[in-house]
Amino acid sequence: MSEIRIKAPERLHQAEGLALLRDAAGRKLKADDQIVIDFKDTVAIDSTGGASLVRLSEWARSKGARLQLDGAGGQAAEFIDIIRPTLETERPSLPRTEGAVEKLGGSGIAAFGEIGEFFSLVNDSVYWTLIAPLTGRGIRWNNFLDELYEMGYRAVGIVCLMNFLLGLIIAMLLAKQAEAYGIQLFVADIMMIGFARELAAIMTAIVVSARTGAAIAAEISTMKVQEEVDALRGMGLNVVEFLVAPKLLAMLIVLPCLVMLGMYAGIGGGAIWGVYVLGFQYDIWLNQTLKAAYFSDLLQGISKTFVFAVFIVLIGCHNGFRVKGGSRGVGLMTTRSVVMDIFMLITVDILFAVLFYYVFE
Repeated sequence: MSEIRIKAPERLHQAEGLALLRDAAGRKLKADDQIVIDFKDTVAIDSTGGASLVRLSEWARSKGARLQLDGAGGQAAEFIDIIRPTLETERPSLPRTEGAVEKLGGSGIAAFGEIGEFFSLVNDSVYWTLIAPLTGRGIRWNNFLDELYEMGYRAVGIVCLMNFLLGLIIAMLLAKQAEAYGIQLFVADIMMIGFARELAAIMTAIVVSARTGAAIAAEISTMKVQEEVDALRGMGLNVVEFLVAPKLLAMLIVLPCLVMLGMYAGIGGGAIWGVYVLGFQYDIWLNQTLKAAYFSDLLQGISKTFVFAVFIVLIGCHNGFRVKGGSRGVGLMTTRSVVMDIFMLITVDILFAVLFYYVFE
């Protein structure tokens, strides 16, 4: 058995695919030989190039030889993964029962693999969102404006309502405790500090993750199941540029704005209780609230929203791209996305609280 190595062109389109077929057909091939196509320098493959690979695989199989695709990366690797089932020349082996150690090791490998995929998505998203526009590759503005409307404008009502009700409830509970000490007016200070630092940011982020994060995961999962993502890759489009970058840029803009609106709504809910239930005059409650307003508190609340925005979008996209199966897979990945979102939001919030407590104060 001998190995025949053929170097693939930089771009494998129709003409290059035919040339690759002619090159392979001109080699002296024996049974059990192995043809290795080196895709190390290949950066793009289209559907006609993929068809040439399928024809090459069929030809090698008819000669009793084996075809191996080696060194592919980037878009070329993604395209080859799509057509790989048609390129297999060997019958798949039967599954065998795994032991406990193998299952544990497999789970660890799968976890590290998923982490690697997530960081790869982060890397591509940073490039297409922040770097590519500076090099002349613009954002898809129509998609971006649609995402602004969907993520921002349509979320204003639910964000303000949830923060208003939260502010009303917290003011009610605090006032009852403060009544025993005659310091009910200081409820206004606590409402201002609490919503500026923590409550507005975390409540708004949770609402957005349950609303928008789940929608992102469901949208991309459905596209993946219906093979629309594969179709985009087959047309030579970068799915991160097309699907992820507009969502990420829109979320980075709308989430801080929604947090500000949520903060006003939450403080307003506390003011409603203070004025109409506790009986304080409006100007007294307002002055007490403004006395407790510090830029450092507002900075702590707003700064974390940019990190929240990145995690909400990328976790939704990450789970969407990993979907398997049909409609049940879409539902499972949507649920998984929301759970991961909330976990990461709480984790990031703890890190910011520790950072501002021990470093900046």
